[in-house]
Amino acid sequence: MEAIDVHHLGIERVICAWKAGDVLVDPGPEPALPTLLEALGDWRPRALLLTHIHLDHAGATGALAARWPDVEVYVHERGAPHVIDPSKLMGSAGRLYGEDNMKRLWGDVLPVPAERVHALTGGESLPLAGGIRVAYTPGHASHHVAYLHEESGRAFVGDVCGVRIPPSRLVIAPTPPPDIDVEAWEASLDLIADWRPASLGLTHFGAVDEPGAQLEAVRASLRDLAGLARRGDADMLENAVRGAIERETDGPATAQAYEAAVPPSHLHLGLERYWRKRAEREADAATGPR
Repeated sequence: MEAIDVHHLGIERVICAWKAGDVLVDPGPEPALPTLLEALGDWRPRALLLTHIHLDHAGATGALAARWPDVEVYVHERGAPHVIDPSKLMGSAGRLYGEDNMKRLWGDVLPVPAERVHALTGGESLPLAGGIRVAYTPGHASHHVAYLHEESGRAFVGDVCGVRIPPSRLVIAPTPPPDIDVEAWEASLDLIADWRPASLGLTHFGAVDEPGAQLEAVRASLRDLAGLARRGDADMLENAVRGAIERETDGPATAQAYEAAVPPSHLHLGLERYWRKRAEREADAATGPR
């Protein structure tokens, strides 16, 4: 079991890829490949397990599939089409990050041949790394899954269990657009708690040996951010997050890692869309069939 810091944009403690048995979980973005490959050395995975297809987690998948012709890719069924053809994913990311930033941030996002992509629904048991259980864990993304490594008891949880940059204990729920669903996210946290994992493997960043405390901290962060977003003041939410980062980190390097892992300016966007869509659903339900 190894956490590999891929030094995204040259910054430490932003993104880590996880090496577990014969699999690699969330390889990270394409520009960080040299760092990842140097850390892996001669080791080659049997499979890449993607918690979800956001580019900070999965952007390097196509490049690695081209480099390793035998590697298989596992991803939720809603994300699978975008691994096979990343064009819509790149268009969506371009609207969030700005087209001018895409190459610098995410590099070349290559397609994976369809025959090497395994679509998951949740509930599977995979004969990899000594046994991997899969759970469907939407909330941060509609195509998010988590993986439980049965031998160690470590759950690899992508973004559903939040961002915490050591040595800080500040936990932030990452809420970028377009798929935030607060109720689904809380249900996913309950599902992971039911696994009773021995530890959590965060992508942002590293191992957490107190899973219960982490789950409750991300739940509290999600509720707090959702409440701020419901008031409709994007600046208030952004300033609150930046204030927490300033207060609860040990210096500029850790603060920079938080800003890179969970950009405060993105958080209101996902929650504003969530509240708008929820209001539309409630209005439709109130009017009933026409």
